Amino acid sequence: MKNIIVIGGGAAGMMAAISAASAGLETGREVSVKILEKNEKLGKKVFITGKGRCNLTNGIPMEDFFDKVISNKKFLYGAFASFTNQDIIDLMEEEGTKVKEERGNRIFPVSDHSSDVIGALKRRLNKLGVEICNHTCVKEIVTLPYDSPDAKGPCQKVAGVILEDGRKLSCDSLILATGGKSYPVTGSSGDGYRFAKKLGIELVDTYPALVPITVKEEDAKDLQGLALKNVELKLSLLKAGGKEKILYENRGEMLFAHFGLTGPLVLSASSYVAKEFSRDHRDLKISLDLKPALSFEQLDKRLLREFEENQNRNFSNSLDRLLPKTMIPFLIERSGLSPYKKVNLITKEEREGFVDLMKNLCFSVSGLRGFNEAIITQGGIKVKEVNPKTMEVKKVKDLYVAGEVLDLDAVTGGFNLQIAWSTGYVAGRSALLSDQEESGLDE
Repeated sequence: MKNIIVIGGGAAGMMAAISAASAGLETGREVSVKILEKNEKLGKKVFITGKGRCNLTNGIPMEDFFDKVISNKKFLYGAFASFTNQDIIDLMEEEGTKVKEERGNRIFPVSDHSSDVIGALKRRLNKLGVEICNHTCVKEIVTLPYDSPDAKGPCQKVAGVILEDGRKLSCDSLILATGGKSYPVTGSSGDGYRFAKKLGIELVDTYPALVPITVKEEDAKDLQGLALKNVELKLSLLKAGGKEKILYENRGEMLFAHFGLTGPLVLSASSYVAKEFSRDHRDLKISLDLKPALSFEQLDKRLLREFEENQNRNFSNSLDRLLPKTMIPFLIERSGLSPYKKVNLITKEEREGFVDLMKNLCFSVSGLRGFNEAIITQGGIKVKEVNPKTMEVKKVKDLYVAGEVLDLDAVTGGFNLQIAWSTGYVAGRSALLSDQEESGLDE
């Protein structure tokens, strides 16, 4: 009997347990898989993803996933090949949770309830006989000396864990799937980093990612609550001499908040900003193209047509078919034009200046919101410390890692959950198929 412990009952942890137990059935090997989860239930963070709908993956071809990964995409080649978006879709539907594809190829449960995704995973765990231990907090990972036949190999191996209540649990393989530091109310308090550091595993600094962005301009508050669709956002680093380095550029949806900007487009952009705020230069700019489907010339002609049809009206009353009502006074204020000026008196230069404003609405980035609002964590266990084919830590035999605890992250759209599913699958299967003998830790 091989004993496997999974620390963490989130997306990666549940998948790791499913994978390990399934590999046992496939190979005929006896295995005991146990999930240790400090919360009262599994999947607490999965439950709130996608605003409670759970964007569980994306429908684009797997080879295109790498373009969506921000940190260490090459590390994921094997994992993405081993467990794909179609594999998680198949698992869901085999367990009675039908899925659908929405804008941006995002995959959701048909019910729009994340609880159905968690329910499917729990049904599979129960069928496989995985033991689920809620309200179980791990205090320490125990290792024993290990004489590696390879002089460069690990010098310690996993023996088990010590729980907060003092109990000792032995195991042959251990999977660390504790998540990062984002949404700490869900239990992601950085425990995995603490365990890793104590075991001598190198870490990369952590930052909040997929998080709202704060801006310096006070007038942004006037747009609070305004949602925009099909806008183009460009995030740039302003360098010496006035040169700009584009860090991120894409089209999508966003939302104005009292502190600045949020929504899918902004959240994805934030992941390209986090590390910039750890350096000396923080001169970052966001520019919005409110009409990306139109060129400058086309938009100018459109505005001119609106002026011709409303030539005796005030400027502020001539833009209703072109812009959201909330944005009209904001843009007029930014333009410096009087809202009461008759449109037939607006000069060509003033009109073109307003077109430029619609095509290049700028905000200065002042910072990011914190881990409490971050969807994921950027940074974590350095991927060079881990074998990408097995997810085993190179320095500690039979210790595997999966999910957000690793220095892996991607943009929004279901890609981060796919990282969790794929790395969890590889870690679980590898943990079962390794040839570690029984542990020596006493109960």
